[in-house]
Amino acid sequence: MRVLITNDDGIHAPGLQALEAAVGQLGWESTIVAPFAEHSQCGHSVTTHQPLKVEPLGPQRYAVHGTPADCVRIALFALDVKPDLVLSGVNAGGNMGQDLVISGTVAAAREAAYHGVRGFALSHYMIRTLPVNWDRTAVWVTRILAEMQAQPQPEKTFWNINLPHLPPGDDELPPRVPSHPARSPLNVSYIQDGKGYVYSASYASRPRDPGSDVEACFGGNVAVSLLHV
Repeated sequence: MRVLITNDDGIHAPGLQALEAAVGQLGWESTIVAPFAEHSQCGHSVTTHQPLKVEPLGPQRYAVHGTPADCVRIALFALDVKPDLVLSGVNAGGNMGQDLVISGTVAAAREAAYHGVRGFALSHYMIRTLPVNWDRTAVWVTRILAEMQAQPQPEKTFWNINLPHLPPGDDELPPRVPSHPARSPLNVSYIQDGKGYVYSASYASRPRDPGSDVEACFGGNVAVSLLHV
């Protein structure tokens, strides 16, 4: 299995390292083409009117001065990477419902699907009061990928997977729950300070639509959605 790994948190992000570790545990061959710097919430932005700088950082490892969708395009059409699978993540924060059009993590998997390559977007919901165990994340992702990579996947689709944030010591992989993207909009609110309006809405208090990815993930399960381009 040849895998292209990318993300939107940047090539040095711990979530990408967890994903790389999972791929290594599965014995798959990986190439990393990820943004040089963080590009969270950049959506499906791409660079077409200026050069894209690509820095080799080691064998099969490249940092791109561009977006996650740029990384997939550069890998497929400039670096001649020919993956069987594109994995994007593991994002530090959930990507569910309305997040899908905002997320750079999801955009990378969507870009792969447009070009006929199987894609997975993987994200980790965060609760501020809990520490993040990226080693546990790597173990969970290893099992999830082993389970799901052999499943039938229609053309022009990609998987969106959101891991819950569980307390330390709760290491058992939670149930995988098929779900649809939440349809309720994100909460939106602002407070005014001396410089303007600061976004102040609580992500954790967003509506939990029945049967949605938000309900599944916020309920302590792994939310699994098959999305179409």
